[in-house]
Amino acid sequence: MSEPRIRTATLDDVHPVLAFWKEAAEGTSITDDVDGVTRLIERDPQALILAELDGLLVGSVIAGYDGWRCSLYRLAVLPAHRRQGLAGALLRAAEDRFAAVGGRRADAMVLESNERAQHAWTSAGYVRETRWRRWVKSFR
Repeated sequence: MSEPRIRTATLDDVHPVLAFWKEAAEGTSITDDVDGVTRLIERDPQALILAELDGLLVGSVIAGYDGWRCSLYRLAVLPAHRRQGLAGALLRAAEDRFAAVGGRRADAMVLESNERAQHAWTSAGYVRETRWRRWVKSFR
């Protein structure tokens, strides 16, 4: 396997990222659309981190930082490319970004039903926080 190219997304990546998530990511979000991904890239150009192998989009993670919290979303790798270190490379890039802006702890959103993802996060050194629950409200 050649070395992955880790880079931040551009507006040219919006449609490829959405197609990639349909194939590689678990679950869906209200913001999984052109408008949502476009707004993410325009608001925080460093947040959406991609992994490519020979020009093929094979991985993603959103490393959001709002000045207070470091949040991780959409860590995904194409099924045919899993267990090759791509998730680790993406997480290192996200953690480097957080460290550069003064972040002190990263939080990850992981589906309860996604045991494979829970194992990946545990392997990367993340610990499940059992004291908190997520509360949501959609307004569109």
